[in-house]
Amino acid sequence: MACAVLVAMVLQWMAPEAGRLTPRWLAPAFELALLVILVVGDPGRIDNRSRVLRRATGVLIAIMTFATVSGLAVLVADILWGIKGANGAPSLFGRGAALWVTNVITFSLWFWHVDRGGPAERAAGSPIAPSFIFPENQIPERTASGWTPSYPDYLFVAYTNATAFSPADTVPVQTWAKMAMLAESIISFVTGVVVISRAIGVLPG
Repeated sequence: MACAVLVAMVLQWMAPEAGRLTPRWLAPAFELALLVILVVGDPGRIDNRSRVLRRATGVLIAIMTFATVSGLAVLVADILWGIKGANGAPSLFGRGAALWVTNVITFSLWFWHVDRGGPAERAAGSPIAPSFIFPENQIPERTASGWTPSYPDYLFVAYTNATAFSPADTVPVQTWAKMAMLAESIISFVTGVVVISRAIGVLPG
């Protein structure tokens, strides 16, 4: 989880100033501060059932969500209004790819943070109803005893949803999960169709 946040921070930092609503350093700085708090407060396996840490995690992911959505909005506006220097193929490919990756990371963190009460509740074996049904839940005879989903499982769900615009092997069973996957698909679709197609259109023949 920490590695995924760091990757998103680097991509946000590398985005040009023209592709953001806030200064280059602002979102990554807040994200890094919150990440340090989370790692110090619950190092190693995430099993600290602290409300403060859970709220800090939610704030961290919310900041990442705002940075992703605002970055996409600015990029689409640059394309539609023909901002000088914003419509070159390298810039469009770079900004579009960075936004697509951060979109996957951001929603994978939402899935990881909310499903079954979050990682600490899952580690404690709390009987909270699942938001996603994983293949491991459907074939327990082929699954290790006491299996619970971890961050890579949610990253895979977010990646397949962003590429296929639909669930793959994991099914959302709660409304919030369905709406979150819908939002991720929309962002991925806009990035792919509007941004990437425009970039291809301005490539030299």
